[in-house]
Amino acid sequence: MQKTTRRNFLGALAAPAILGAQNKSGTKLPVIGEGDHKFEVIHDWGQLPSHIKWGNTHAVAQDSNGNIYIHHTVNAGSQSPDSVAVFDEKGKFVRSFGAMFRGGAHGMHYNKEGRNEYLYFCDEKHGIVTKRTLKGEEVWTLGYPQDSKPYESRRNYRPTNIAIAPNGDFWVGDGYGSFFMLHYSQKDPYPRLVNTFGGRPEPPPGQASGGTPPTPAPIDQMNNPHGNWIDTRDPKNPVHLVADRGNRRIVRYTLDDKPIDIIEGTLLPCHFHEHKDLIVVPDLRCRVTLYDRSNKVIAHLGDGAYAAKMLKIRLSENRADFEPGKFITPHGAAFDHDGNIFVTEWVEIGRVTKLRKIA
Repeated sequence: MQKTTRRNFLGALAAPAILGAQNKSGTKLPVIGEGDHKFEVIHDWGQLPSHIKWGNTHAVAQDSNGNIYIHHTVNAGSQSPDSVAVFDEKGKFVRSFGAMFRGGAHGMHYNKEGRNEYLYFCDEKHGIVTKRTLKGEEVWTLGYPQDSKPYESRRNYRPTNIAIAPNGDFWVGDGYGSFFMLHYSQKDPYPRLVNTFGGRPEPPPGQASGGTPPTPAPIDQMNNPHGNWIDTRDPKNPVHLVADRGNRRIVRYTLDDKPIDIIEGTLLPCHFHEHKDLIVVPDLRCRVTLYDRSNKVIAHLGDGAYAAKMLKIRLSENRADFEPGKFITPHGAAFDHDGNIFVTEWVEIGRVTKLRKIA
C-alpha cells in the first residue's frame, strides 16, 4: 500500500488566483484580505524564551482568560522538551508543559465544561488522545481503539484531531493512520466507544492494497480525516464537519454519523474554528479560508499559488526565507475573543502568525 503523507496531497492541485493584498514597502506590516475582512499580518508572534525552540507548530487555542496556547512538536535543538507554550494576550510568555507529546504533538482542542476548562490533545506519534487541565494535569488518556471492529487487526492508528459536542460526546480523527472517525461517549466516568465510520475500502481478497482511490471518492469514505468540529451555530440542528483533506473537501455529518453533504472551497483543509458565525479553515496549501453562516466562502487569506515553493521553504532553517504576508503551510487556526486570527504553520522551525483584524 502506498504510504499516504502530507506531501502526497500537494502535487495535483491547480493554483488559485491571489485574493487580498499586502504592503510591500517594508515599512509597514503586510495587510491581507478585502472589504470587511482585512487583517494586519504579524509573523513570529509571541516572546518565545530562548530555552524553547519551535518544532512544527500544529495547533493554537485560547482560554477564557485570553491566554494563547501553542502546540508544537519541539525542535531537535530545543533545551526544553515542552510541547505546549502559553502566552498572554500581548504575547508575553507565561509557562510551558507537555514534554510527553514531544515529536507527536498534533491536535489540541480547548473546551469549557461548567466552571472548568480543559485541553484535549491528539498525539499522532504515540497514538493517544488525552484530556488535561490547562496546566497539563491528566484527567484521562485513551490509547489504541481495541474495542473498534475495524481495528481488531491492529491497523495503523495515528490520531490527529478531536471535536466535542455539547453533550460531551467526542470524535477522534485517525488522520494519519487508517482514516476512520471514532465516536466516543463521555457520559460514563471513562470514555466509551460508540461508533467507527469512514475509512477507505479494503481491497478484494488476493489484491494488493493501495492504488488510486476513485475520484470523487464516495461521500462516506475518508482519506486523511485531518480535522473535525461540531457546528452548533444552529443549536437545534448541530452537525459534524470533517476536514477530509486527502479527498480535498469538507464533509458534513449528522451527530449519528451519517453523511449529509460536501462544502466546497478548500484545497487541503486541516481544521476549523468559529467566532460569531464565521468559520476559519487553515488550508495547508498556503492560505486560510473564511466561511459565513451558510458555509459560503467569503475570503481566502493568502495565496494558494505560493504552494509551488512551499515544500522547499517549509524545511528552511532561515526565517528570512519566509516571505512577509505569505502563508506557507497553515495547519492550525483559531479566532481570539476579539476576532483576530492566530495561525500556526507546518514548518520545521515553526511559525505563529497573528492576523489583527482591521476591518
